[in-house]
Amino acid sequence: MGSKKGPYKAEFLKGSRVRVKDRAFLESFRKRWHYHHPLQPEQLDFAGREAEVVGASVYHGRDELYELADIPGIWHEQCLEPVS
Repeated sequence: MGSKKGPYKAEFLKGSRVRVKDRAFLESFRKRWHYHHPLQPEQLDFAGREAEVVGASVYHGRDELYELADIPGIWHEQCLEPVS
């Protein structure tokens, strides 16, 4: 969280392109994350997909969360990477 811009500042701006990380990463994240907005099983099917960021918010625990176009669910910053 806040790996580049610091806490409470979205790493990915609305309109930017991101890629959901690979399935192995998502499965690992799902197993170890026990707090707000856990990944849902159906989100794993979107591993490796690219999408546009349509919304960004910050959970009160300093975690940046994202909504993606045409990909359901709330996505944690750690589960996304920039498209180069």
